[in-house]
Amino acid sequence: MEHQTPQFTNAAIFGASGGIGKALCSALMERGAKVHAGSRSGGAHVEGAQGFRFDLTDETSIAAAAETMRDDPPDLVLVATGVLTLADGTGPERSYKALDGAAMGEVFALNTIGPALIAKHMLPLLPRQKRCVFAALSARVGSISDNRLGGWHSYRSSKAALNMLVRNFAIELGRTHKEAVVAALHPGTVDTALSEPFQGNVPDQQLTEPMEAAQNLLAVIDGLSPSDSGGHFDWQGETIPA
Repeated sequence: MEHQTPQFTNAAIFGASGGIGKALCSALMERGAKVHAGSRSGGAHVEGAQGFRFDLTDETSIAAAAETMRDDPPDLVLVATGVLTLADGTGPERSYKALDGAAMGEVFALNTIGPALIAKHMLPLLPRQKRCVFAALSARVGSISDNRLGGWHSYRSSKAALNMLVRNFAIELGRTHKEAVVAALHPGTVDTALSEPFQGNVPDQQLTEPMEAAQNLLAVIDGLSPSDSGGHFDWQGETIPA
């Protein structure tokens, strides 16, 4: 990983209503970037950002969002979406006995398929002649070789599949965008609604506030070069094994 100090001028955040997404919008605006903030409501969520509407489960809405940016394409796209506990309270499975096909399908739709469709429509917009980045929030538990505890079947496997897609996208995009970086990022345990039900087992010093997490992630992105494209990195910039 080579240290670089790029200045992104135009960023698109998918998932701007979440804790990390909202913080990323604020942090990028502080850097002077124009920010497109995407959410289901279409609100800006951060003053000064330009809101747009999208739904992870509706490809038409993702395609429409990308079309609005075609004439002013971003050089940074961040997918800050994800689900651990479903809206009905269904949480990560502790055993294979708890697997439910419908719940598993919903987790994959939100954690894997949705981000893949964002990539489908946003990667073609990235500039070819300068450094650009597409990054998606993943999770350390998506690492197959680092799995020591088992469980959390749908969440783990959906993130492992996302990591594979990131690798695939990096290979394909690299053929036409020599300065591009595609990466999966693990933000650590962040004080957001996603992690709230599981924070009781996390030491205080290991629970990160959203703005700190956003700054950490942007610092990692700053240090990535095209040779890192396709990798999965934690909030400290360390490579997470596949």
